[in-house]
This record gives sequence, structure tokens and C-alpha cells, in this order.
Amino acid sequence: MIDSEGYRANVGIILSNPEGKVFWARRVGQNAWQFPQGGIDNKESPEEAMYRELYEETGLKPGDVRVLGCTKEWLRYRLPKRYVRRNQRPVCVGQKQIWYMLLMTGSESHVDLSVGPKPEFDNWRWVDYWEPSKEVIFFKRNVYKKALKELQPLLEI
Repeated sequence: MIDSEGYRANVGIILSNPEGKVFWARRVGQNAWQFPQGGIDNKESPEEAMYRELYEETGLKPGDVRVLGCTKEWLRYRLPKRYVRRNQRPVCVGQKQIWYMLLMTGSESHVDLSVGPKPEFDNWRWVDYWEPSKEVIFFKRNVYKKALKELQPLLEI
């Protein structure tokens, strides 16, 4: 779903463990790491999209996590011009995201990066809470910082 301003509706997922570390995943075949995220389908709520993306990208099910909260508003980032696909209609200039903070309550052994129709990640690890805001691709850093700052008080460590 791309809105009238060219932003694709999306969810982002910050998955934490009981020690306050966060799930950090490497994109297939790249040295690019990010949080799980993905688009919201037509007639799908952000929460429904979050659970679908969580399963497709990590193999985790609702029983493996507890939702601690989400951002109050959409957080947006623009794509650099070189990433905008001008030949697609409508043109997507960036993402608008609702971010969720989840706590893993199930076993790490439930993580399976290969369950989705097209795996997005080939490796994952737990990292310090603020590391992703420094390591993610440059054009997502501001959104990561905003999401992490807003959702940090929800952590139960």
C-alpha cells in the first residue's frame, strides 16, 4: 500500500530478549544488517502485518513473543534517489512505519530464517540495544533512533 505521498505502509520489529539485547539480522547474501520489517498488505492491520512478517522473517509465532507496545505515529524515511524505482506505479519514495517492541518469551531454537516464501535473512545475533541505530544503512538511521528512543521505556530489564 503506497499512500498519495509515495510512502509504502510498513511495520518494523524490535525483538528483545530478557537481557535487553535486540535481534539483529543479516540480509541474504549481503553484509547488510537490519531489524525485521515488511509491508502491510491490503485489508491487513499493522499488528496483523507485524505477526505475519515476524513469522516469515524469523519463524517465530505469536506464542513466542509478547507485544510490549508500538510507536504512537508513523515514522518515515525517504529512499535515496538511486533506490527509487521510477518505472513502478505508483512510485515509492520511502517507507512509513509503525514500529513494535516485542519480548521473546519462547526458545531461541524456534528462530528459523528459512520459513518464509523467500528468506530475507541468512544469519542473526543478539546485539546491544543502540547498536542497530549506528550500523543500519545510512538512510534508515534516523527512523531507527526515533523508534528505539520511543520504545526503550517499554523494556523490562
